[in-house]
Amino acid sequence: MTAREAAFKALKRVMLDGAYSNLILDRILSGSDLSARDKAFTSIIFYGVMEKQLLLDYNIQRLSDRPLGSIEKPVLVILRMGMYQLFFMESVPQSAAVNESVNLCKVNKLDNAKAFVNAVLRSAVKLKTLYLPDKRKGKNKYLSIKYSCPEALVRLWRNAYGDEITAQILESLEGRPPVTARVNTLRTDTDSLIRMLEEEGIKAVKTDIPDCIMLDGGSPSELASFSKGLFHIQDMACQICCVILGARSGETVTDACSAPGGKAFTLSEMMENKGRLISCDLYENRLKLVRDGAQRLGISMIETTAGSSSDRDDIPMSDRILCDVPCSGLGIIRRKPELRYKEDTGAESLPQIQYDILCNCSRFLRPGGRMVYSTCTLDPDENGKVVRRFLSEHKDFSPAAIELPYGIRRRIDEPENELTLFPEKNGTDGFFISLIVKR
Repeated sequence: MTAREAAFKALKRVMLDGAYSNLILDRILSGSDLSARDKAFTSIIFYGVMEKQLLLDYNIQRLSDRPLGSIEKPVLVILRMGMYQLFFMESVPQSAAVNESVNLCKVNKLDNAKAFVNAVLRSAVKLKTLYLPDKRKGKNKYLSIKYSCPEALVRLWRNAYGDEITAQILESLEGRPPVTARVNTLRTDTDSLIRMLEEEGIKAVKTDIPDCIMLDGGSPSELASFSKGLFHIQDMACQICCVILGARSGETVTDACSAPGGKAFTLSEMMENKGRLISCDLYENRLKLVRDGAQRLGISMIETTAGSSSDRDDIPMSDRILCDVPCSGLGIIRRKPELRYKEDTGAESLPQIQYDILCNCSRFLRPGGRMVYSTCTLDPDENGKVVRRFLSEHKDFSPAAIELPYGIRRRIDEPENELTLFPEKNGTDGFFISLIVKR
């Protein structure tokens, strides 16, 4: 299997089967005998096509004599790959981009599409730049095609945050996101881990967040330091969320929607593995990820329990509760580019589910306790509106001002108990955090 064949296989699985981009690519690459260089080439094409899909399709339609919907889906994948190589990979000769795309048709028994693919891509070679819609005829359409983001999402962000922030959000979706890790302070310290990672060929640098490092290169899960449980991968936004919850050693903490467990691990390390942490999730098989991760990291204080946090009544009375609820994921599109193309993001049904989880969990917070409501989305309906509805209907709870840690700055005007993190401002994923206390 060549690098292009691997990329085609992964892209086809995402397009036809709705596979998760990161999982399917990792599975295909780990099962191949490709060199490290070829795997990197595969990843560039795969994520590049995912990120530029609407722009590529717009131009394929302009160059094709067939309606986009009439093109066989595997053939459309090959055209997208060819177009991406032509316009975004300077290291690939134009002839190779065209010829290898035609060859992919042959290898995948799509011989009847070879002439069509060849014609479209040879027409593309003659272009100096890709086509874009006329900005004067519709800014939403223009931004949608330019950044390969559905018009509905562009409209949502423009209405919620304005043009300047929307443009910055869209620009932040370009390229691969940074990889950050949380140092397992139960087993090592930041300086020691950085030295070990350097010995393993991974460059690591400190961030403004204590015990949080940024990694450059390699596959972290394949490292000896990872196997030894010296760190776990976690975005800075999630770590900031845990800091704001402020869990202390010896307390009882509930993580209401816990799997795969990153925040539970960080909270346990902050608590020095002393106390009790209840890790809840709807599915038992996902809680296995939490247990396996805790074992690797040497964490013994985590208890797992399966069931819906929206109606369960077996949560122990807790000093602190984290409700990192299911959401549309619009803040992590750069990590999961397929999210931008989902026809149903759940935006209509999710706010009620999120509200139900928040209401039910609040019953188990001790007087004086702190509760954090958080999402990894950028949608006011799932964020501030849910919290404000809760506070208006639960008079025994109050908003608590968030003390912004580590130089974090607000980007929008919002209540002091709410914090919306934007990728271009703080280098984190798009994220929302709200702090509530029980009187």
